[in-house]
Amino acid sequence: MENVFLLTSILIVLELFEAYMQRANTLYGVMERLYTWYKKSIFFFFLMHPAFYFILFVVIATDTFNIYMILILTLKIFDMFYKIELIKKIFIQHNVSHDLADMLEWQIPSWFFLMGVGLYPPLLFYALMG
Repeated sequence: MENVFLLTSILIVLELFEAYMQRANTLYGVMERLYTWYKKSIFFFFLMHPAFYFILFVVIATDTFNIYMILILTLKIFDMFYKIELIKKIFIQHNVSHDLADMLEWQIPSWFFLMGVGLYPPLLFYALMG
């Protein structure tokens, strides 16, 4: 039981780190921050998502692969590759539709970046308790 709380707490810290590293006023600002890591190397970009690797570690270390773990991994993978596609469209191909350009300028509330902290740790807790 204490391992469940420890692993969940570690995930909370990693999610807070990711939220801090990606925080910006607009979606374009978030993409700019991520693009600085992507420009250096795509591996740096992936390193800016340590919670994903931690979840992979938890799956292997605990031999737990239930619907909650699948959901966490699916959401994390979708999130990373969606960000990569946005980076490609915005900064590499310079092919941004009018609708996407409007979305990039929307103001993001500060609580938005804490959604990962509110979503993934409870899912991990349920996955490890089940």
